[in-house]
Amino acid sequence: MSTVLYDSVIFGPVKSRRLGVSLGVNLLPVNVKLCSFDCIYCECGLAQKGVTGKQPTRDEVCSTLKERLSRMRQNGEPLDVITFAGNGEPTLHHEFKQIIEDTILLRNEYFPNVKISVLSNATMLHRQDVVEALKMVDNNILKLDSGIEETARLIDAPHQPHYSVASTVERMKQFQGDFILQTMFLRGAVGNQVVDNTTEREVAAWIEVVKQIAPKRVMVYSIDRETPIRTLEKVSKEEMQTIAEQLRSLGFSVDVA
Repeated sequence: MSTVLYDSVIFGPVKSRRLGVSLGVNLLPVNVKLCSFDCIYCECGLAQKGVTGKQPTRDEVCSTLKERLSRMRQNGEPLDVITFAGNGEPTLHHEFKQIIEDTILLRNEYFPNVKISVLSNATMLHRQDVVEALKMVDNNILKLDSGIEETARLIDAPHQPHYSVASTVERMKQFQGDFILQTMFLRGAVGNQVVDNTTEREVAAWIEVVKQIAPKRVMVYSIDRETPIRTLEKVSKEEMQTIAEQLRSLGFSVDVA
């Protein structure tokens, strides 16, 4: 199984199919996955039980990011976005809000036209400091892979026993639509269980959730890299366009990657 784990706090820049030229920020331990989900399609692989690592400090993140942005500006390198992603869920960092504040100051100094994005699975929205931080960034990108509880648990394998789609939806409403919803569409099998969030029932439930939370934009995509569960299948762009058109007909802005 091939996985992608980052060995540094700052990585890239890389060409993101959704965001453009992106400089990544990893607030998780290097070479170790740390997440509140264990998604069956995660490019970081599945979590290794009992394996932990040290998260970078706020000062380490700030100094490393400052050095990289300064060098990129001196070299005239292009940059569209600074993206918090990395080896798991970035909002797990206990100084996440303060790091976002530092990043905004650095962005304003070196690349004032660049966006700041956070890719989050929305499991930490019970923390007010996380919500406040996400409201500060340009692209608050929150995951929801199904509107049906059983399917979401099968795809995302949340570590939190109290996780539910309903509570996640309610917490997303705190942003009053000022966020981007991101959904992975796939099909296949996990053990003896069939997984497919593209069925008529699944899409209808997902659309009802989207209507409730009314995000300013929706990103739908499918598998692009090797997955830890080998029995998963990519959904075609044509199928995703068909799903996207159902939302567009309701007035939503939808990007298909």
